Amino acid sequence: MAPGRPAFGGGLEWHGFVQADYASRLGTTRRDKLGSGDFLLGEERLQLQLSGSAPKGGVGYFAKADFFRDEVDSRADVDVREAYLSYGKGPVDIRAGRQIHTWGVGDLLFINDLFPKNYVALFSGRPMEYLKTGVGSLKTSLYSDQLSLDLVAIPFFEPDRLPTSSRFLVFDPFQQVTNRVDSRPRHDLGNTELAARLYRPILGFDAALYAYRGFFRTPYMEPDSMTAPTKLTMVYPRLSAYGASIQGNAAGGVLSLEAGFYDSRQDRADADSVIPNSQTRFLAGYQRSPWTDFTAGLQYYGEYMHRYDRYEASLPAGFPKQDRLRQLLTLRLTQLLKYQAWRLSLFSFWSPTDQDFYLIPEAAWRVTDELTATVGANVFGGARSTTFLGQLDKNDNLYLAMRYEF
Repeated sequence: MAPGRPAFGGGLEWHGFVQADYASRLGTTRRDKLGSGDFLLGEERLQLQLSGSAPKGGVGYFAKADFFRDEVDSRADVDVREAYLSYGKGPVDIRAGRQIHTWGVGDLLFINDLFPKNYVALFSGRPMEYLKTGVGSLKTSLYSDQLSLDLVAIPFFEPDRLPTSSRFLVFDPFQQVTNRVDSRPRHDLGNTELAARLYRPILGFDAALYAYRGFFRTPYMEPDSMTAPTKLTMVYPRLSAYGASIQGNAAGGVLSLEAGFYDSRQDRADADSVIPNSQTRFLAGYQRSPWTDFTAGLQYYGEYMHRYDRYEASLPAGFPKQDRLRQLLTLRLTQLLKYQAWRLSLFSFWSPTDQDFYLIPEAAWRVTDELTATVGANVFGGARSTTFLGQLDKNDNLYLAMRYEF
């Protein structure tokens, strides 16, 4: 992004961009089309970003907001992505307000990063930065030469944003039920989410420990009756998570390892078919640059379900069954050309257990220092419509974006 520009004197800086994003469906038939027609995305955005500090230092502020027009829904709105105050003195740094948190070492795979995500933005071709969303929180950081600590408190729960039938063709086992209630955790002090990260370098590697206490951000459907449902309640079960990660140079590249235990504490007996069982999640990644301006990265990811026999026993008849061990492989290839004015990339997901995949080919051209044009695609596929990526099989799209930074 263009460097910040001083304005009005003092420590205030501002910059931003104007952006147009469009994504059109590929290969859908007239029968498959939704009310949004051929377009998954059609919008224009103006982002303004302000930052600064008090004349004597210590106190700072940061704000980033998008003013946008959604052509698909014919509406205009404002998205406050971040807005917080900060205070730093010595080894202590405090931030309060809406902010984006990023933890863990995975590339588009998240284990100990349990903060809100926007998968609608990812699947419809918005720039990758829109995958992460801000959340109102208080963050306290303590630094030392031996050990550093981040503590985050989130009083107001925000779920992940997932594809819905308003713009996407997705699997819904209760599509005939229209009476639906979104039962998010109440804004009570007892429901405040807490997250901690303890980190330090060890033998040239960046190592971290994580802990989280809050809720699953993906909703689970709770019908009033399994045999003849008339009402669905979207619930967010309680979750505690504990994990670790390590990342550093190895064998001429960068090695990344991460793992986490998900304690589904609302149903530790694993007798409720609605609430997910406890899991252990893990990943291993390796990235290197075999030649100039080219980077390749591989990841292996797994989700192991505990007490699988109880899951099988509580699963209602006719419902799709998950694997005990879900596996996923990713590949990222990036090539820079013409003095890095062109960036060609491919990111791919493939699950040998779910038998589904997701491809993101993309080409970006930096026309000038301020203007960038991007074209890419989201391609989904799978053997079954009941898996996470397989259900998106009819949502392939081609996207185009242009951004002017100032």
